[in-house]
Amino acid sequence: MRSHWGNCVTHFDEQVNDFIDDYFGQPDRRCFLVAAAGFDERSQIIGKALARKLGDRLHALFVREERGDTSANLRAAADANEATLRTLIKDSQVEPITIFDAADNAPVGGNRLASVLSKVELPKDTTDIVLDMSALSMGIAFPAAKILLEMSERSQKLNFHFLIASNPELDASIVGEPGEKVQAVRGFSGNSGRETELPKARIWLPQLAHKRRGALERIKTSLTDLYKVCPVLPFPARDPRRADFLIEEFGDEIRGEWAVDSRDFMYVSEKNPLDSFRSIEMLKKRYDKTVLDIYEPQLILSPVGSKVMAAGAMMAAIKYDLTVQYVEVLRYDIDETANLVPQMDIVHVWLDGPIYDGYV
Repeated sequence: MRSHWGNCVTHFDEQVNDFIDDYFGQPDRRCFLVAAAGFDERSQIIGKALARKLGDRLHALFVREERGDTSANLRAAADANEATLRTLIKDSQVEPITIFDAADNAPVGGNRLASVLSKVELPKDTTDIVLDMSALSMGIAFPAAKILLEMSERSQKLNFHFLIASNPELDASIVGEPGEKVQAVRGFSGNSGRETELPKARIWLPQLAHKRRGALERIKTSLTDLYKVCPVLPFPARDPRRADFLIEEFGDEIRGEWAVDSRDFMYVSEKNPLDSFRSIEMLKKRYDKTVLDIYEPQLILSPVGSKVMAAGAMMAAIKYDLTVQYVEVLRYDIDETANLVPQMDIVHVWLDGPIYDGYV
């Protein structure tokens, strides 16, 4: 059913605008959009592009992630984005999702999102579902993608797309304070229902990202039976030296507790999510074959940086039932000293739909 993922339809930058004009400009297209209504300036980009062509044929559910102790400037930015999105898309609703339980501060955002999506009734004659991952956190975007994909696959008529407005420098400027609890993302516990007496041999794939050391260290501490640590680095990247800077930033971990061999780094494109997907898929197939009947292989993913690279990891995790471990963010702040690049890279992936009927 998902055999086409390694070579599915993708568009980049200006190609995305052309695709939206040509495809969603068709009068029989009816689209349901799921996106963020948060402080991130990328919240509006995809919604605006779709609304321009679809008009009243576009319906939307906007997720407002609530983390409690939010600074006044970030809340004001989120309010402004929400107001603009409501104006752009008349038939839309905003759902506040409380990320942490008030009683014990446990991360519950994924479960609450699943509850909201389970009650969604798609407008009549909907042809396409679009998930805008640009400004959604991993704990919300990953469960949303899995639920919406399953909705599309059950219907056998709906098309499911995800779009991302990507800016790695902006990602690096958004600083999150990690929570205490390490857990699997909802729906991404991995190897569900599988029983074996073989000893486990785990490979951890942490996606290295600026100022994410605290989160990755907590995840590493929670893991046992690790055979290898294979850090995921962005290359090619918009900044050709970004991978070098990250190796320097995580140098103590790489040379110390993680004991990373130079051959174990995984380099994936910062621009194309299929590169990340294919790399993880290849690693899994080779590792499964190598340890067959000796160990129970398990890949554990921690995609904490670039949304594009994370999207490819998400695809691999869905297809192969892999574990995605993360630490939910307690609160966000903006690093005002960061060197930002205004250019946005836009990515479209057509993940599922009748277009792939008969694909072998």
